[in-house]
Amino acid sequence: MRTLLLCLLLVVAKAGWADVPVARVNGVDIGVLRLERYLSEYLDAQGRALSSIRNPTLYKRLRDQALDELIDKELLWQEAQRRGIVVTDEQVSAQVGELEAAFGSPALFEQRLADAGFDRAGYAQYMHHELAAQQVYAQLSAVDEPTQAEVEAFYQANRQRLQGAQNQSDNAQVIPERGLALARGALVAQLQAQQRQAVRQRLRESATVEMAD
Repeated sequence: MRTLLLCLLLVVAKAGWADVPVARVNGVDIGVLRLERYLSEYLDAQGRALSSIRNPTLYKRLRDQALDELIDKELLWQEAQRRGIVVTDEQVSAQVGELEAAFGSPALFEQRLADAGFDRAGYAQYMHHELAAQQVYAQLSAVDEPTQAEVEAFYQANRQRLQGAQNQSDNAQVIPERGLALARGALVAQLQAQQRQAVRQRLRESATVEMAD
């Protein structure tokens, strides 16, 4: 998370642009500046640099993908508001303080905020939204712990792949135990991914999302 936030602050806002809306989510505008800042964050998570993209078609596709994620983030924030998710000033201050410490200099941190188009109050508000969205996403994406029978069935169905991930051992008892442990982790990850996708789809289906021409 720190890497993404650092990337966000390192984006220089293009002050000459008008912050026109690129999308509207339940009546809330997502402006071009917000999208461009998030695009750099999105690309960084993929190990890409915005300056390295020369192909206009590729740029548009990545920008559209970033906008799609940003719409999901806005929907999560709105859902957090509906559910009364509480993020305290102390939580926000702790996150901002951690980021400031990572810069190593209060003056440099202040400059990065300004470069990215934030003041402290504006960035604290952004962080408040981000933490609330993360909290409601975690709640909505929670899955029940799979039963032993479900883990064993998953292990049998994916035995070859899971066995390839195990360390070799001469102990015949260790191999099945490690396999089942790997199966449990893989099954939980699969269930969580499915639930996260279902959450995003459910929020989209109940929302009014308008894209700019």
